Amino acid sequence: MQIDRLIQIIFLLLSHQSMTAKQLAEEFGVSTRTIYRDINILSIAGIPITSQKGYGGGLSLLKGFSLDKSYFTKAEQGNIIRALQILKSSNYPDAEKTLNKAAGLFSHNLQSEWLEIDFSCWGSPEKERSSITALERAVINKYVITFTYLHSELTVAEQVVEPLKLVFKSHAWYLIGYSRYKQDIRTYKMSRIRNLQITNELFDRELPKDFSLTPAYKETYNIPVFKLHFSEKIAYKVYDEFQEQYIKKLEDGTLEVTFRYQLSEWTFLYLLSFGEYVEILEPIEAREILKEKARKILSRYE
Repeated sequence: MQIDRLIQIIFLLLSHQSMTAKQLAEEFGVSTRTIYRDINILSIAGIPITSQKGYGGGLSLLKGFSLDKSYFTKAEQGNIIRALQILKSSNYPDAEKTLNKAAGLFSHNLQSEWLEIDFSCWGSPEKERSSITALERAVINKYVITFTYLHSELTVAEQVVEPLKLVFKSHAWYLIGYSRYKQDIRTYKMSRIRNLQITNELFDRELPKDFSLTPAYKETYNIPVFKLHFSEKIAYKVYDEFQEQYIKKLEDGTLEVTFRYQLSEWTFLYLLSFGEYVEILEPIEAREILKEKARKILSRYE
């Protein structure tokens, strides 16, 4: 596209003292006439390109010209620098080199390290942090991956996946990918991924534009509504785990939470993580299941 070529011509002239029309034509695979036409368009747009004939001559930008004064606003420059700093902080390959080039191009003074991105959990070994960084690169470069996955139903399965997107939601990272075994898009919680391997196989699949990580619940899903009471002693965790729209503070300080959960093993293990500070009021079936689990726990200590 012409607009892309125009922008690239500016960058090439910024990084070289001068280039001939023939060199630019060879660079883009077009005729010298096309290059001269592009130069004319840029000149009309206010880009100060000069032409010098003879040996050692060519096309060049007026001395002292910098892109920040003509193409990107100060706000846009800042956004580009911050985006590159985020990539650098997440250990994206060659991000630091690109950041330094952009900073020089925009005459931008880089601040001291203001951001650090670590996808791993607290206390995680360096090996886990390296694995997550590798997964990030696999998504960007489109490498097929394999791993062992711990399902919420406490089952273990080997996976071959085309990684499509990383999502941070509700205090956790998730991988969205195409499962070669299920032949469908699946969501994986990154903390449950084990033995991650990046293969050399490439894929070209894209995530469907209409994909949603959290499809709206429907009554036909038959997912029961839980009514939970939490002690105010654990209020900090309740507000960490639930959105305020689901929380109601009662007169005695109790926090009442109404939320949809499946009657699965994961749900009860999750609720047990609140210890003595949670009580299930509804549904009755869930209350009885948790009561039985509590009895089993007690029996171990009798």
